Amino acid sequence: MKILLGVDGTDTSLHALEQTVTRAKEAGDDVTVGIVTRDSDRSVAGTRSDVDEIIESSEIDVTVQHLDGDPGSQLVELAESEDFDKLVIGGGKRSPMGKIQIGSLAEFILLNSRITVSLIR
Repeated sequence: MKILLGVDGTDTSLHALEQTVTRAKEAGDDVTVGIVTRDSDRSVAGTRSDVDEIIESSEIDVTVQHLDGDPGSQLVELAESEDFDKLVIGGGKRSPMGKIQIGSLAEFILLNSRITVSLIR
């Protein structure tokens, strides 16, 4: 399976990367990481460093790309233009009432992607 994983440097996206590379190692999936920039204090270099560290410990080959522009649009466009089978993103948390709450990036991707999207919490 050809998987695109969106990483924005948040703890949830890095957790999604860990989960994805673990699964990919077992299943033999091809993984591409799309690093997106958001309005945060996290630098691209810091995010790339964290991504590289997780990839190195996974012992699989992973392609890493930096995507400029609107994060949701860039991930959806890349996933569809390069025929990925699945787009994976991290995010979501539970409200006090137990309902899942997702951020605007996850919502955009879930509503606009024509390929399967997996949300890892």
